[in-house]
Amino acid sequence: MKLMRIAAASVLYFTLVFGAGMLLGPIRVFGLEPRLGKSIALLCEMPFLLAAMFLAARWVPGKTGMSGARGPLAAMGVGALVLQQMADLAVGIMLRGLTPSEQLQNFATPAGVIYVVALLLFAAMPVLVGGGRHSACDRG
Repeated sequence: MKLMRIAAASVLYFTLVFGAGMLLGPIRVFGLEPRLGKSIALLCEMPFLLAAMFLAARWVPGKTGMSGARGPLAAMGVGALVLQQMADLAVGIMLRGLTPSEQLQNFATPAGVIYVVALLLFAAMPVLVGGGRHSACDRG
């Protein structure tokens, strides 16, 4: 039962944040990148993604009845990151025509470093905002 709650929380957290990224992505790619460059465009998008991560990481554990303990929250973040990377790989291949090797090479660019920081924050956010906080389900 506990594992199912973590899995459900991971899927929901991933879905909410990935959905926000899918809404923001075209604005960044088509509106900001041509004028500001890839790295600055990512930095402009980052506050909105961080807000989505924060709100989703606060809301999802309670919605799924998951424990507010650090271990399950960390598992939720890592599970969501695995789903995000699978989706990112699929989007890169299908929509952008990038090979997996080309996608990996992106991590060595300034924009790629910004992206890695965002990924680490995405995985850590459930613990950062929910660590030590226990839901009503934990008390009874």
